[in-house]
Amino acid sequence: MKVLHNSAILLAVAATALVGCGGGGGGGGGGSIAALGAGSAGATTPATAAAATTTTGSGSPLATGPALTNDIVDNSQAISATAYRDLAAKLSKDAGIAYRYGSADTAVDNTGIPTLYAHDPANPLNIPGRGTLAGTWQIGGAPTADAGLYSTSAANLTYVADDPSQRMGVTDLQITGYQYNTFAQTPQLSWTVGGTAAGLMDSFTAASYKKAGVVTGDPVAMGRCSGQTGFCNQSLVAYQNGVIGTAGSNTASTPTTVKLPANKVPTGIAMTNDSEFALVTVWDTTALKGQVAVVALAGLCPGCDPYSPSTTVNYWYEWGAAYPGLFNVGNIAFMKILGYVDLPGMTAPTEIAVTTGLNQWLTLDINGRGIAWQTPLTSQTNRQSFLPGGANYGRYAKGGVAVVISKSEQKVAFIDLKPLFTYVNSVYFDGDQATFNSRMASLGQADNQWPYTFTQQPSQVPTVVKTVSLAQRPTAVKTSVYDGASRAWVATQDGTLHIYSLDGYANGASPPAPAAGALTEVGSVTGIGRNPTSIASSKGEPSGNTQTQVLVNSRTDRKVSWVRFASNGNSGSIVRTLQDSRLADPIAVEDADNFATMGYVVSVADYAGKALRNYRYGPVVFADGKACATTTSCPVTPTGNVAIEYAGAMAYPGKPFQLKTANVP
Repeated sequence: MKVLHNSAILLAVAATALVGCGGGGGGGGGGSIAALGAGSAGATTPATAAAATTTTGSGSPLATGPALTNDIVDNSQAISATAYRDLAAKLSKDAGIAYRYGSADTAVDNTGIPTLYAHDPANPLNIPGRGTLAGTWQIGGAPTADAGLYSTSAANLTYVADDPSQRMGVTDLQITGYQYNTFAQTPQLSWTVGGTAAGLMDSFTAASYKKAGVVTGDPVAMGRCSGQTGFCNQSLVAYQNGVIGTAGSNTASTPTTVKLPANKVPTGIAMTNDSEFALVTVWDTTALKGQVAVVALAGLCPGCDPYSPSTTVNYWYEWGAAYPGLFNVGNIAFMKILGYVDLPGMTAPTEIAVTTGLNQWLTLDINGRGIAWQTPLTSQTNRQSFLPGGANYGRYAKGGVAVVISKSEQKVAFIDLKPLFTYVNSVYFDGDQATFNSRMASLGQADNQWPYTFTQQPSQVPTVVKTVSLAQRPTAVKTSVYDGASRAWVATQDGTLHIYSLDGYANGASPPAPAAGALTEVGSVTGIGRNPTSIASSKGEPSGNTQTQVLVNSRTDRKVSWVRFASNGNSGSIVRTLQDSRLADPIAVEDADNFATMGYVVSVADYAGKALRNYRYGPVVFADGKACATTTSCPVTPTGNVAIEYAGAMAYPGKPFQLKTANVP
């Protein structure tokens, strides 16, 4: 495998220079760009650990909905090896999107669908004393010389590029932004990019991978941790050729990659609450089986070398050294594949969601500073403060649960992450300092280098606890984030949202203790629309709670539904619906963060429409007052009785199919 080091990436970006081979990576740091090779060293191929499983439900009837494009199973749900391998090579193309998310051919027409009021003036940012800055604004104003309590909600987006030779299909952008008494509700390039040329649409990190010869484009899936604290600074993208790489943002610019073996094709990716791990669903085209790859992640300051802790600086309170598998801010600078978890009875996983149940605010102290930088693990006293009874024991995850769906096979699998967190946490916080120092000094990609692979330390392998058969095809999955009832939501092709209890498996700061009746369906919500393709956490309501409401996108009925749940999490109802004639082919939805300034903006990826479209469903309220001081200062302009306005769009040279948003500091 090609490996690029810190110093080489600068040459690679400028001159497509490839350097070195082998494992390890790291090289000399320097500048504001850290190692592409920091997490790219030769990927290990540890043996797959067997997992105990209990399968419930059998002989479920095949779904009666529309046939899948290029399906890989026959009428008895037996996998066709030829179709499986053929489709695995097309997951990043139109055929793969049609298989995973259905076709738009059966979508409803515009009959009865309104054209929502468009509040989209492209006002220039003419700042007194500073001149015109990059970007536009729509709400509030006029611009003031005082920047105010600046905040942005950023996103990474993947799309099937019209011309893959010209575009990567991965971009980073601004969803909303507050500055200088103005609010931007139209999606646009980040002010850090500076400009609107089509050539700037490629994510910087993704473009660097292409120039270095690591990928040619063709993203398959994207994952990002969930939350509103500014600790999900970027997404990870899984590419068709098996590379997993950082997507970048205005505060996370480190190019970092790792690569799956050639026979393991990624289909979905999810990140734990504080970016400790990435979980990647894969199709093994040799053994014809489904698996989940477990990737340990480490956050570090941009431009800092994970192999040289002396180069680190305090950057948004990241750790002062690379600690893979430990909570971090999301500036990923190191990745390592620990191994693979078999999915018994599941050959073709299509999507994955994960939660630890940890409230990310717990990683901050009362002054809003990160515990990581303030508590270096080079001190035995600091390490012991994270043990039971210590001051920091309640500040990190003790376990979690991943939920995997297979569309063709009509199954849901539940994976207990407690073994993984228990072992990794014990290495960081337990034992003597000398042993800890020795392990950290061995950082690398070999099985016996830290973090250890599953073959080296099998006790950490997550366990598949249960696999459930469904009567309909599952098309989307999401898990709750933190606090309240711990739930998973699985949408099926017929327009039903199934609610599963995760009680006891994702207890956040408390050790998991599976509850009676967990991992069973406790309720459902109907009417979310046919062929639901995306479920998003609600980040603005009610009262900023990310537990009691989700947004569900229906591709066939061309609508987004806000589903609000009862206090016990076992039932729910639709409280708002978005439909707009501009939405030609909605395929994915995300709610913008409402951190400090409130904006209530939802983003919808319009696949056939080749655009990302924003809609505002609530008032803008500036955290520092000014033009939008109250809930009545900057309200939504309704269309009839629909209190949602069109907030503008950003066009793409291709078809967008996934996006992930977060507040970025």
